[in-house]
Amino acid sequence: MIDKAEIKKTLKTLNSCVPFFIAMSDEYRQQLIMDIAEAGKEGINVSNLSAKSKLSRPAISHHLKVLKDSGLIKPLKVGTQIFYQLNLSENFKTVSELIDSMENILKKINESK
Repeated sequence: MIDKAEIKKTLKTLNSCVPFFIAMSDEYRQQLIMDIAEAGKEGINVSNLSAKSKLSRPAISHHLKVLKDSGLIKPLKVGTQIFYQLNLSENFKTVSELIDSMENILKKINESK
């Protein structure tokens, strides 16, 4: 039998992963994440992202807002420009916790058969 507290904890973890899943569900945002990763530690600005994409600057800005709001990237202001850097650690930690919790639930389901 699966403990109700474990179910409640897993559901809470799942709910905290929703912004990550929403942000990563779009192929343009996936590409932006890869472009930001490719830029390295210094990050990349909207102009350079725009040069790498077929998206308009406003569309890129919209996708960057979604990524920023979900905590996947962080802005770094340098002079008058904003550079975007990856900020994946916390999100990946939460997703990893979700995977562990779900695997534990599945294990208990299989043991009860």
